Amino acid sequence: MVFGEDARTIRTRNTPAVMAGLGDIVRGTLRALGWVNTASARRAHTDPATILQLHGIT
Repeated sequence: MVFGEDARTIRTRNTPAVMAGLGDIVRGTLRALGWVNTASARRAHTDPATILQLHGIT
């Protein structure tokens, strides 16, 4: 429930599947970097520049 899955109101077309896929990508990346607790990892990565660097974009 870290990403607020139950609170989402968009339920049309492919949006729920896309959002679930994005959440899986983020969780997988954090796991690969050694984070065990997804919630604490999300709190530690709130700066947009840090998030982009985390995914190797910058």
